[in-house]
Amino acid sequence: MNVKAPLSPDDLARACAEVMWQDDYASKGLGMEIVEVKAGEATLAMTITTDMVNGHGIAHGGFIFTLADSAFAYACNSYNERTVAAHGNITFIRPSKLGARLIATAKEISRSGRSGIYDIRVTAGGVTIAELRGHSRSIGGTLVPPQPT
Repeated sequence: MNVKAPLSPDDLARACAEVMWQDDYASKGLGMEIVEVKAGEATLAMTITTDMVNGHGIAHGGFIFTLADSAFAYACNSYNERTVAAHGNITFIRPSKLGARLIATAKEISRSGRSGIYDIRVTAGGVTIAELRGHSRSIGGTLVPPQPT
């Protein structure tokens, strides 16, 4: 008999991330990388390039938001329920410069029914440059085949 054991929550989160990453051309196209994914959490990184700097010589806020949003996506999809952002609000705290490696860490605050709330901190060199609060909504379906129970 060949019975597969169910994946641990963190292994399931990583499996979901692998499936999402295959078609995540936006994140890959901006040079993002997945640093870590666990159940309800995700960390992604991205380096600010010349194409991401605005007229003030600092990282454009849209790119910072995009990195935070991608970390949010991997965190809220970590339970194998297809989930999208319903709302996101970002506060820019400090500027970031060309060449800076940004790290976005998303953590689940609450999850109930089809809705979730996640806080995402974006840092550069260990200093917080932005905070995003994201609200998620599951839309039905799975990323990986359902696990045995």
